[in-house]
Amino acid sequence: MSQPADENPPRFEVHVTSDSHFSWLRTRLSVERTLMSWVRTSVSLIGFGFTIVQFFERFQDMQGVAPALRPQSPRVLGLALILAGVGALAVSLWQYRSLLRYLWSKQFAQLAGVDEDPHKTPLFAVTIVLLLIGIFTFIAVLFRLV
Repeated sequence: MSQPADENPPRFEVHVTSDSHFSWLRTRLSVERTLMSWVRTSVSLIGFGFTIVQFFERFQDMQGVAPALRPQSPRVLGLALILAGVGALAVSLWQYRSLLRYLWSKQFAQLAGVDEDPHKTPLFAVTIVLLLIGIFTFIAVLFRLV
């Protein structure tokens, strides 16, 4: 009789050596650096969006300044930048989680060199907090709460 096929056969054979362990660590740190880059970019987008909205609202209140042809344009641009920052944070967080799930899968468990408890970094929590701040900022600008 033939043996049943494995439901999820590994794509390649994993050899546990010091080289492969350090390669796994470099990949893990690369995932962290990538999320940090996305966080930096997203915070910049959210900050620029908020600044544009605030600057042009204050600019219109100044004496001697001609009224803008399209006074809502800076607000729309600011909202778009804030939304782009929040969207980038959400997508990068999703990608980060899926890559970590892959790196901590059974196939690579021996390479990780750690027993079943994946080490967590504060980066995930910081990203969640910044995502919430970005959502709050978007809502505040949208409904003119600030």
